[in-house]
Amino acid sequence: MATHRDQAGSGEALEGQIERVTFYNEENGFAVLRVRARGHRDLVTLVGPVASANAGEFVKASGRWTVDKTHGPQFSADRIESHPPTSREGIERFLASGLIRGVGPHYAGRLVARFGERVFDIIERESGRLEEIEGIGPGRRRTIKQAWEAQKAVREIMVFLHAHGVSTSRAVRIHRTYGEEAIAKVTENPYLLARDIHGIGFKTADQIAKQLGVPHDSPLRACGGLEHMLHEQTLAGHCASPREALVRATAQLLEIGEDRTADALGQLLGRGDLVSETIAGEDLVFLPQMQAAEKGVAARLRALAGGKTPYPAIDAGRAIAWWEGRSGKTLAPAQRDAISAALAQRLLVITGGPGVGKTTLLNALLAILRAKKVRPSLCAPTGRAAKRLAEATGIEARTIHRALEYQPGRGGFARNERNPLDHDLLVVDECSMVDVPLMHALLRAHPPAAALLLVGDADQLPSVGPGSLLANLIESRACPVVTLTQIFRQAAASRIVAAAHAINAGNVPAFDSADPDADFHFFPREEPQAIASSVISLVRDRIPKKTGLRHRDIQVLCPMHRGPLGTRELNAALQRELNPPSPERPGVQRFGWEFRTGDRVLQTENNYDKDVFNGDIGEITRVLHEDREIRVRFDEREVAYDFDELDELQPAFAISVHKSQGSEFPAIVIPVATQHFMMLQRNLVYTAITRGKRLVVAVGQMKALAMAVRNADTTRRISGLLARLRA
Repeated sequence: MATHRDQAGSGEALEGQIERVTFYNEENGFAVLRVRARGHRDLVTLVGPVASANAGEFVKASGRWTVDKTHGPQFSADRIESHPPTSREGIERFLASGLIRGVGPHYAGRLVARFGERVFDIIERESGRLEEIEGIGPGRRRTIKQAWEAQKAVREIMVFLHAHGVSTSRAVRIHRTYGEEAIAKVTENPYLLARDIHGIGFKTADQIAKQLGVPHDSPLRACGGLEHMLHEQTLAGHCASPREALVRATAQLLEIGEDRTADALGQLLGRGDLVSETIAGEDLVFLPQMQAAEKGVAARLRALAGGKTPYPAIDAGRAIAWWEGRSGKTLAPAQRDAISAALAQRLLVITGGPGVGKTTLLNALLAILRAKKVRPSLCAPTGRAAKRLAEATGIEARTIHRALEYQPGRGGFARNERNPLDHDLLVVDECSMVDVPLMHALLRAHPPAAALLLVGDADQLPSVGPGSLLANLIESRACPVVTLTQIFRQAAASRIVAAAHAINAGNVPAFDSADPDADFHFFPREEPQAIASSVISLVRDRIPKKTGLRHRDIQVLCPMHRGPLGTRELNAALQRELNPPSPERPGVQRFGWEFRTGDRVLQTENNYDKDVFNGDIGEITRVLHEDREIRVRFDEREVAYDFDELDELQPAFAISVHKSQGSEFPAIVIPVATQHFMMLQRNLVYTAITRGKRLVVAVGQMKALAMAVRNADTTRRISGLLARLRA
């Protein structure tokens, strides 16, 4: 019998070939497998943790037989080891499983028929012979060879992680980041994983370290904890951390003494891995690159503020009159003052809320300067913001990343001090979204003699990345600032604009439920379930029927990710209603989501290789199982994602308010409830409402909306930039 008592005494053992992978959780490695086990006539169900599982592989498991109430007898394993198959049948199943890109069921059969049990050796050592198979040319051969080598390396990493208490789909990213040195690097310092690998947190890295024998109070662990806490601070928007707070929080996280944590901090500071600086009487600890970014931004902005413009002599009054006569529009006094300032200042900030004429002002300024042969460049933090800027001005606008020409192979931007941008004026729109490191990169590439115009709404949420750049620059008075406040007649007719300004002034906006043609509505609902049902009904039925808008034109914006009114729950519900599973919409399950053809998806991190960035929204156009990839259309461009890269995406039927920054949508729906109390702040609701172009509908509790409007307190972002700008 192949089912026997394990020699190590841990129970029974079972061996066999995987016929089908019924379920596999890529996060924790739990699998439900149907196995043709030795000594058993029928297929048996094997459940338990495994580093990887594919049809055709040979498995060895130790555990015990159990009886599930629903599924009957099954072998419940404590440990499962999988190995590449050796039989022709197993090899064909393995290749047909989709594990190797470029090989599906069709080519799997042909390869095994041609090369038999030697097919793996052929792929690895004589891959040129693959072209003996009809349909396999040089391109597909290279794809198969590369995929084979990658899966071998990833399998080794997965087995290594699994042996140390972790089974994770992040092995692909580890291999992509570290290459052949992956196991050596992780063995030497497992805390690198928390710093370098998206999706692996400190707890996971700490668990691996424990399995590798790193002592609980070792300096390596303390250093890893300190760096982790400082990275967490940057993710929360801070540029630095007060020294005492950093030591105390890390000691609590690691459950070790503060003296050991302080000693480890001394080591990191001594090596230059971290840096400390006293600013405004506060002892702050920085990541070196963050301190350099702050210093660089402050120095360059102060230098710009003190210089002359590169423009020829321009009479502002005559130029403004020329533009008004040409356009048929009349500028308000504040807009005229702003143009005069922009013509005279090398660095200027223009800020103001919706409907105050920022776009008209910008168009007038650009027309005047271009008539004088001044060469402008326009950019914005996101693709959507750049597209809106281009549409509003009629001039090409790019994202900041594209303007700086990121170099995926080398890392960093091609544009810098040695290879600067070529313009006389740089206009940066939606500047409230620009964080300190990105502004530093942009200023490094900005020609010292050129002018800089920063445009944004300082009352919106600050950037997702570290720092409060626009707010700090305005508060510092390091450069001239023009604040537009007059709402123009056309905008004043919009209840969206009126509500936004009311909220910004600390007042709950008025609602006229009797006016069905109003562009801003509030639907009172008390219970979370009723709020969620109304949100779904509005998106699925009521708004499309009333306005003729498509589902993809309606965006749900949530204050939080978790809970019944968070992005996760609402995305699942809206996907079921708007894009249910069907043969015409094939899908793939990865990282806790099912991705289907037709789904709207959100990019959750910058991917310079693909030229897509955090906050970009696209639509899945194809799911290609044989190639193990999906295709996503972002505006007019289609981008391919390997199945193992899908942790960069999440459904975008509902997104957070933070992720909506820089975007506008024809219609938005906002759930508002007191259960969001931690996030109910004035600038969050203000930012959400100003994302809607034609229609805004808030659903929920008026009490919650009033709480948000009254709460003007925002968490102070720890940074030295304000002090540096004032220096």
